[in-house]
Amino acid sequence: MSTPRPLPWLDPGDPFPPAERAWGRRDPIPGLLAAGGALDTPTLLQAYRHGVFPWYGEGQPILWWSPDPRMVLRPSRFHLSHSLRKALRAALRQGRLQIRMDSAFDAVIDACAHTPRPGQDGTWIVPEMQAAYRGLHRAGHAHSVETWWDGQLVGGLYLVNIGRAVFGESMFSHRPDASKMALAALVAACRAWGVPLIDCQQNTRHLASLGAAEESRDRFLHEVRQAIDAPTPAWRWDCLYWNCLWPDAPLDPLPPTIPSTPP
Repeated sequence: MSTPRPLPWLDPGDPFPPAERAWGRRDPIPGLLAAGGALDTPTLLQAYRHGVFPWYGEGQPILWWSPDPRMVLRPSRFHLSHSLRKALRAALRQGRLQIRMDSAFDAVIDACAHTPRPGQDGTWIVPEMQAAYRGLHRAGHAHSVETWWDGQLVGGLYLVNIGRAVFGESMFSHRPDASKMALAALVAACRAWGVPLIDCQQNTRHLASLGAAEESRDRFLHEVRQAIDAPTPAWRWDCLYWNCLWPDAPLDPLPPTIPSTPP
């Protein structure tokens, strides 16, 4: 077996190596780019701009990743199953489902960190990561999409946004399909805003079932470089976005728009 290339160690403030220098398939951990550094807002923005994201567990140093291939969900290719479509339309017409953006970011990231997941021990959303993404949220670069059912938060996701590039991070569900409903709402908004792709980072069967697919890192990085300089969307939910999911059969009448931040 060949000796792997040394893994760069970053001091706070150091620039990232090019994403293309991440370990490959013949190295011990494919996709791993560097270790160390910091989780402050400027560092995180630099990372995402270059197709890099942090992911590590309790007791580990900060680890930075840029896998090849990259799992990407294109809003135009989102798979809205018949059952989810039926459940969404019924819940909206009954007035039980509300989608909000950024009204409960802290609660969403806390739920993502503490909701048990099949086959996983513990969480990668350690307290330092939670604090870092709360800082990104205060700076206007991290957002939540929330599923509310009868006035209770039951599911959602959080993400990073730079320009027209959207980087999905994690989701949770306390009710069947609640996280899928939040993702469907995000896709609908992205279609309305002209967002070309949602980064899903790594391949999972769940994401593949929703239409996500692997793409080469080169293609992903090329599109990110184009998207990050585009105007940033206004993160406000509008129920008109639902009709971007089913333009052949729009909701009529539409449910009332729920403000992102309660009065």
